[in-house]
Amino acid sequence: MKVANFILALGVLALASSLAIAYDPSPLQDFCVATDDANSGVFVNGKFCKDPKHVTAGDFFSSGLDVASETSKQLGARTNLLTVDSIPGLNTNGLSIVRIDYEANGGLNPPHHHPRASEILTVLEGTLYAGFISSNPDHRVFSKVLKAGDVFVFPLGLIHFQLNIGKTPAVAIAALNSQNPGVVTTANTVFGASPSLVPDVLTRAFHLDKDLVTKLQKQEWVNPSELDSYSNSY
Repeated sequence: MKVANFILALGVLALASSLAIAYDPSPLQDFCVATDDANSGVFVNGKFCKDPKHVTAGDFFSSGLDVASETSKQLGARTNLLTVDSIPGLNTNGLSIVRIDYEANGGLNPPHHHPRASEILTVLEGTLYAGFISSNPDHRVFSKVLKAGDVFVFPLGLIHFQLNIGKTPAVAIAALNSQNPGVVTTANTVFGASPSLVPDVLTRAFHLDKDLVTKLQKQEWVNPSELDSYSNSY
């Protein structure tokens, strides 16, 4: 399958290149495969290391990035992020990878940032409007229309987004230079906080009417990796 082969090749190249700029601490041994077994004794990057004698090729393997995910009704997009929790062999290697599926005509990976990683994204199918916003005080928007084969970089910690502006579904894959990059979705964080923020905070910060803020806080805020209550599960 042409797309599957492209994904595989891109993943290998992107992840390999990320080794040189890994944000996570560098390992002091060949590998430290993550395990929940506290008896392993060595604790690195928030994970215990599996006894090297028990490590297998399966600890460094995952499959399924060639399979499209059902998108949520609210966002029209879905992310499938593989971190150290999915691939134990990523521990101490400063790497993770994500596939993003977008429905046609407006599928959105909403404004968000990764507190522990920068990101390099490649479009495999479709047409995306993608960009990031610089920090205070300038808030400059750096954006491009991306088509299949195009690559775009999102710097560490900056808010970024992708919107499918095409009439067909789109697919992208991205590599991040952390085994656990974290995802902070902007709208979900401020309007979907639990417990809810005092409305006056958001009213003044976002120049919104208090009634509107209260209404927004009562809505369902779907994370890009999840399905909403109106979507059908697999």
